[in-house]
Parts: sequence; C-alpha cells; structure tokens
Amino acid sequence: MLAAYAARLARADPLSAREVGPRPDPQVPDGWSRVHLRAAALNRHDLWSLQGVGLGEDKLPMILGCDGAGVTDEGREVILHSVVPSPGWSGDETLDPRRTLLSELYDGTLAEQVVVPTANLVPKPESMSWELAGCLSTAWLTAYRMLFSNAGVSPGDTVLVQGAGGGVSTALVQLGSAAGLRMWVTSRDEQRGARAVELGADRAFASGERLPDRVTAVMESVGAATWSHSVNSLKPGGTIVICGATSGDAPAKAELTKIFFKQLRVIGSTMGSISELRRLVDFVAREGITPVVDQALPLSEARDAFARLAAGDNFGKVVLTMNDATGD
Repeated sequence: MLAAYAARLARADPLSAREVGPRPDPQVPDGWSRVHLRAAALNRHDLWSLQGVGLGEDKLPMILGCDGAGVTDEGREVILHSVVPSPGWSGDETLDPRRTLLSELYDGTLAEQVVVPTANLVPKPESMSWELAGCLSTAWLTAYRMLFSNAGVSPGDTVLVQGAGGGVSTALVQLGSAAGLRMWVTSRDEQRGARAVELGADRAFASGERLPDRVTAVMESVGAATWSHSVNSLKPGGTIVICGATSGDAPAKAELTKIFFKQLRVIGSTMGSISELRRLVDFVAREGITPVVDQALPLSEARDAFARLAAGDNFGKVVLTMNDATGD
C-alpha cells in the first residue's frame, strides 16, 4: 500500500525525514479493525513526529497521521479516534498516562489502510463528505473539548481565540459561532483575521491589541508570545484553556499575581475522548458545519501537502485523499 511515513528523524529539517512510498499492508490483531482510508488531514503533530517529538528511532519507519475516515473490511463508513489507551484502561482515554496517538506507537492514517482498536471507530454520517470526516479526529476534537468541556462558557459569552488560520483556531471559530458564542480572534496577518470573520468570528484584532471588552474565556495555543495578552484580556473569574505553545512554553511573565488576584482559571486541554468525538460528529452534522479545507491532494502528493503545512501557508486543514484497491 502507499503511505507517507517518517523514514528518519531530523529536528532541523523535518521535511527531509518524510517519505512517500510503498509499505506492507497491516496485519489485524484481535480486537482491532482494518480501515481502508478515504481521507486524512495533516496536523502539526506530523511535523513534530519527523523531528522526534514523541517518536523514537526504534519505532521507525512510522506511518504518520492522526486524522482519518474510511471503510472497514465489513463495509462500515467510520471516523477514527486516534487516542489509543493502554490495555485495561477505562474512562477518559486522554487521562491515561500510558496513552498514545496513532503514529507514535502504532502506524498512523496517512496511508491507504490502517488498523485501529475496534472501540476507536465512530460511525460516519451518510451525508458527511470524506474530506470533512477526515478533518475531525484531531484539531476539531481538540477545539470541541476546549470550548464545550473546559471553557465554562454559555451562548452569548465572548471567547477570544489567539491566532487565526490554523486547524484548531478555524475549528474554534466555526464551532463557537454555531453554538451562539461571540468569537473574537487575534492575528498578525490582517487578511487571515478577515477570513476568520468570514467564517463566523464577530471581530478580528491585531496580535496583542487591547480589546474593547474583557472576555469570558481565551483559547490559547500560541503560548509565550500571547500569554500576557491572554491573561490581561480576561474578566475576573475567566478561563484560559491552553492546548499548545507553538511560540514556546516560557513566557517572559507568568502573570501569577493577576491570575490569583482576578481568580482566573487555567485549564490544560489535550485532544478529546471518543464520547466527545461522537458528540462532535453529531454537532457538525446537525448544524451543517463545513470545516475549512485549505487544500485537498491525493496521497501520492503528500510531499507538497507537508511543505504547505510546514511553511504555515495553510488556512484551515490540509487533506490527503486515498482510494485503495477495494475502491469506491
């Protein structure tokens, strides 16, 4: 089968470590299912894997990819949940200290086939396109948990999203606006901010710009560069939900005095559970939300897709499409 995989690790030049070529068809262990993939989206996680973050030399070659949707050997159309708990774990998979994601211990979704625990399969709605379904498992699930499980917001509240254009930020805007939240975004690029408004954001501001009002919650994935702005933008009792730190995890000021004096909450958020994925899929289908797809390319052109993601040129998700020998 054709796959995009990490052939080596290269911290300084991650794109040099990925290959696109044939890999053996996977074997199916007991309790697992084979999925013939139809679409899978790229994530920053794939670039980090090529740099050796969460992936060791002893696991190479490793097929990349966490997002994915396809058809099982039995003909079921499914969306994959990429969080794999350790044997015997029960409850929220993301709290398992021994959990792993597809493409860390087990091969990922940037391939014509993948095997996953059967319990990790969620039915795909008939009306949902493959490209849409292939976007939901990672960035969209992360955004869903941030907003609806961790932020403590209600319709009418104002939520600030730090950054505009990435997979998580576009998902936050689309999900939040559909749920009746007033979504604000910041961006260093005026054009990207304007596109976020077209998606449903109420307003866009320059990075670090003082806001006209304080907000109920801030969705934080940038980290050090925006941390002080996030703290200063909150109402007393407000919440920062943080899912990443792309600009670094050591801000110049921790803002501890403001955090305790204003009684702010800081909540870490990572991916989501399979029950949250089911709710996300139902919500997207019910509300008619169409995730922003920046570009959809066949799996054979994965090199170009990775280059676009690495350059930061994408607005929304970069998707790879497949059609293996079982083919429809």
